[in-house]
This record gives sequence, structure tokens and C-alpha cells, in this order.
Amino acid sequence: MAYETLTLERDGSTAVLRLNRPERMNAFTPTMAEEMETVFDAVDADDSVRALVVTGAGRAFCAGMDLTTSGNVFGLDESIDPMSPEMKRNRDTGGRVVLRLFRMKKPVIGAINGASVGVGTTMQLPMDARIASPFAKFGFVFAERGITLESCASWFLPRLVGVAQALDWSLSGRVFGAEEALAHGLISEIVEPDRLLARALEVAHSYTARTSAMSVALNRQLIWRMMGAAHPMEAHKAESRTMLYTSTRDGREGVQSFMEKREPVFEDKVSNGPAPGLDWDAEPPFE
Repeated sequence: MAYETLTLERDGSTAVLRLNRPERMNAFTPTMAEEMETVFDAVDADDSVRALVVTGAGRAFCAGMDLTTSGNVFGLDESIDPMSPEMKRNRDTGGRVVLRLFRMKKPVIGAINGASVGVGTTMQLPMDARIASPFAKFGFVFAERGITLESCASWFLPRLVGVAQALDWSLSGRVFGAEEALAHGLISEIVEPDRLLARALEVAHSYTARTSAMSVALNRQLIWRMMGAAHPMEAHKAESRTMLYTSTRDGREGVQSFMEKREPVFEDKVSNGPAPGLDWDAEPPFE
């Protein structure tokens, strides 16, 4: 499928998604949001794809929202009162992308090759690993533009870096470099530009080479979703169901291959649907 704002390639069992508006530093648009959601759906539906790497074309990852577009540059309908029931039709475009990333069944690795501010930074938050070039820049610049956090950043950011650091970056709106991002856990490592994509593919391979696709999908969802649980009993209930489900499928092969001292051959497919007790397609209504 041809995309207007993206390219999608394959490197073995890993898909590589590039934000592809290099002349605009890959600035984000409603069209890009729609195309990213389409790609995420396609990746999840294809059992031959085990992981996804997201990077940018050219010298930037994503320079935030494209502010040159006509009308409301954030893709929102200004005729709707923010407190009206009609708001359910008026959703933040970056938030839609991030919520779809949150529901992914495959590991997602960000290869942050350059500038990434605003939605360019917030879209990275639900990725499972973020690796950056030393030339990468980050910024939750919304206060400097007179707007608020978006893309569910007020949920993800403090969980990743702590409340104090989330407040510092969000209230100041300042842009900061890869070293500061690494020091506070926003990224996991800094890699030279000529090795960045290769390193992201290595990380993807480490998540998929000897693992069950179903186990990876469920573990990813368990960790993300349990961050909002009120009590560890919620994790116990979910894990009891997922353990029973997997132990009667790929778990049997995992045990048998270990006993026979051979590589496992896992066959459970994530495209078949979620395990009982963990519906990864479920999403609360936007009201």
C-alpha cells in the first residue's frame, strides 16, 4: 500500500516505519495520524511481522505538529464546545495514534534520529524502547505554544520518568538533548547515527528471536495496563487467566523443548485474538 506521509519496509520479521515528510522535518498532520493507525492495524494483523521499528526520514524524527496547515492545525473541530457531549467526535489526533500504539500486540522500538518535539516526543511514550542519535532533541513544548500536553502524555510521561521530571519538562516547555533524555529514562541508549537503525533492529530481534509471539504480546499488555491498576490483585487475576491460556498452547511447546534441549517451535498466533481476561482491543468510550 502506498502512503502519502509514511514508508513501510521489511527487514526480516521486523517492519520499519519511516515518517516521510523530510522537507517539513516529518511534521505531524491528521493524514499522518490516520496512516499510522492503518499501519499499526496491518502490522498487528500480519503474523509474519514480529516487531515494529519507527524512525524518521532525513535529519529529523518529527518536528511536532505541522503549524502551516489551514484551519485548526491540531485537526480539531472548533465549532464544538469543549464541555459538549459532541466532544466524543473531536479527539486529539496524536492521542488516537498513541492509544493505538498502547494496544499493539507487537514490540515497538523508536529509532529517534533527530529533532522530535511536541507530538514528535509524545508519540514515542508508549513505545517499548526508545534509542536515540546523539543529535536527537526532545521537548514537551506545549506551554510555550499556549496549549496543553496531548497524546496521553499526562498518563505516560510521569510513569516513565517520575512526576518531578515530568513536571519540569512540561512546565518549562524547554527543548533538551539526548544526554538529558538518557539520564532521566526517556530513552534507553544513545547510538551513533550510522548505527541507529541497525541497533533498533538488533533490539527488535532480541525481543522476537526465541520467544512466543503470544507471550510477548500478552507480557507487553500486562505491564502497560497494570501500571494503572489499583491493587496487585488486578495483576494476579489477569496473570492467572493468561497463564492458563498460554500454558495450554505455546507453554506446552516451551516446556517440551526445554526438556528435549532443542529450540522451541511456537505456533500460537496473535491475529487469532486476545487471551481470556485481557482484551487488548477494548478501549473505554471517549465521552
